[in-house]
Amino acid sequence: MNSCLIRVIIWILCATFSALLQAAPYQVTVLATNISDYGGLGEWSFAALFQSDQDAVLFDTGFKQDTVLHNVLHLDVDLSQVEKVVLSHFHSDHTGGLLILREHFRRVNDTALSQVYVAKGFFDQRVTATGVKVGPGEFARAQDFKEAARALGIRFIEIDEPTEIAPRLWLTGPVPRVKERYNGPAGLFVTRDGQSVPDIIMDDQSLGYLTDKGWLMTSGCGHSGLINTGNVLQSIKDEPIYSIVGGFHLWRADNDTLDRTANWLGERGLGLMMGGHCTGIAAAERIANRLKLPRASISHAAIGSVITPDLTIIRSSIE
Repeated sequence: MNSCLIRVIIWILCATFSALLQAAPYQVTVLATNISDYGGLGEWSFAALFQSDQDAVLFDTGFKQDTVLHNVLHLDVDLSQVEKVVLSHFHSDHTGGLLILREHFRRVNDTALSQVYVAKGFFDQRVTATGVKVGPGEFARAQDFKEAARALGIRFIEIDEPTEIAPRLWLTGPVPRVKERYNGPAGLFVTRDGQSVPDIIMDDQSLGYLTDKGWLMTSGCGHSGLINTGNVLQSIKDEPIYSIVGGFHLWRADNDTLDRTANWLGERGLGLMMGGHCTGIAAAERIANRLKLPRASISHAAIGSVITPDLTIIRSSIE
């Protein structure tokens, strides 16, 4: 066999292997949200694990320090081989468990949960109107959180544009506020150009999983707006928004907002919805009913709820 033919065969094998990696399907398992299965801990927070044969990413880490740790031990989910973590935004109900999870699982693998992706602005210092500092997790100062994480061997990677962090998994980075301005609580302030301005959580980012049916969009709270976030994913690749998973802060939305959101999702091809945390059960039901989604295609998410690699919902509780 001549050397030219050998090179061609090697190139074909490499290309085939690369294609297989890119096609690797993920299973999505909810590790923290409001509703619990029997034996789990439910709380006002969110966390989910994306896991394939080739890679794994932990999305958010819950509120109380030990909630996600309790739930993964309860569900027999091993995070020791998961190196990548995404923090959707700085709020404590998404960042609270990072340090204890890193501390626990690095005993098995020193690289466990050691790469943490945040969006630009995550470490901006927030303060109340009276000057009280508010930071990620249980920390008042954002820099104290950063230093405590670094002391545990965590490396932060700051994202300021759409970035692929694993095969078929894309972070939006900061989401431009085009259709929706801001979807979230008020009362905190940041300094911009020497001026104190209301914090509208510009570090909010979401995770897009490019499935064979289109995007599976995962948000911690969706403070940037579901439509804005979906537009960023479709700018990466113009595929349907087939599924939404996580928190979308619609629990207090009025019916006009819910109907406008539902119409947009319907136009973009929504076929599967697992709206947990701050989405709101009534809000999710209104969207699902408007789009006539079958019961098998909607879940309100509970600890241990799963979306399988073939995009089937497995419910873990009475939700």
